[in-house]
Amino acid sequence: MPSPPQPARAVIVMGVSGSGKTTLGRALAAHLGWAFLDADDLHPPRNREKMARVEPLTDEDRQPWLETLHARLAAHVQAGNPLVLACSALKARYRRTLTGDLDGVALVFAHGPRDVIAARMQGRNHFMPPSLLDSQFAALEPPAQAIFADIRRPVAELVPGIAAALRGP
Repeated sequence: MPSPPQPARAVIVMGVSGSGKTTLGRALAAHLGWAFLDADDLHPPRNREKMARVEPLTDEDRQPWLETLHARLAAHVQAGNPLVLACSALKARYRRTLTGDLDGVALVFAHGPRDVIAARMQGRNHFMPPSLLDSQFAALEPPAQAIFADIRRPVAELVPGIAAALRGP
C-alpha cells in the first residue's frame, strides 16, 4: 500500500465485523469535516444473503465489491474530496485492491479482543451474524503500517489521536 503523503486525502478504517469501524469512521469524518462511506452499504445483495445464511464470503465474492470501493475511493481522492471509508479490508491484498496506485490513503486499524467484539455483535441488528466472527479473525492479516485504534477506548478519545497522527509529526 502506498504510504500517505502529508496530509492524507483518504482514510480506510479497517477491522473485523463488530470492531466499530462505522462508528469510529463516522466520528473521524465528522471531526475532519470529510465525507464518509460505509463499505457495507455497497455489498451486493448476493453477498448479504450469503452472510445472512451464515456462509463466509470468499475472495471471489469480495473482489467485485472491493473494485467498486476502489472506484469510489479513487473518485474522491482525484476530485480532492477527502473521504473516510469504513471497510473490513481484512487481507493485505484486499487493501492493495482498495488503494491501488492512489497516494494519500492512510489506514486505521480498529482492533480489540475477540470477546469484546463478540459482545458488541450480540447487541446489534446487522446482516453479519456473530457466528461468522471466527471466520473474520481467521482471514485477518493485521496491517504492518497503520494507525492502531484500540476499540476498548471510547471513540471520543480515539478520534483526536487519529486526527493528530494523520497530520504527522
